[in-house]
Amino acid sequence: QVQLVESGGGLVQTGGSLRLSCAASGGTFSTFHMGWFRQAPGKEREFVAVVSSTGVSTHYGDSVKGRFTISRDNAKNTVYLQMNSLKPEDTALYYCAAKARGRSIYNTAEGSYVYWGQGTQVTVSS
Repeated sequence: QVQLVESGGGLVQTGGSLRLSCAASGGTFSTFHMGWFRQAPGKEREFVAVVSSTGVSTHYGDSVKGRFTISRDNAKNTVYLQMNSLKPEDTALYYCAAKARGRSIYNTAEGSYVYWGQGTQVTVSS
């Protein structure tokens, strides 16, 4: 069983930056692709970004391309999401998730992910 714990959320002004972290335990981190999703009030959960198990490949949702960067440190069992040029519409609860490396990183469906964290809140003020 893999446990995922997100951190780094908070309140930031429009145009600001935040870096989210997700620490994993209970499994072999390097065998999982790691993704970030977000859910705003009243909306469905939305794919944000994914990084392959080796860290070589990444894929982003259209709404965050060019502003967000996902990365991972397998030695620290941690995945990061660097968020720049934040907008009020980025306000959401951000979740990290893990799926087996045998799955495609380009499958962005929630159901392709097996393990989920509890989320960290990001609020962008206008």
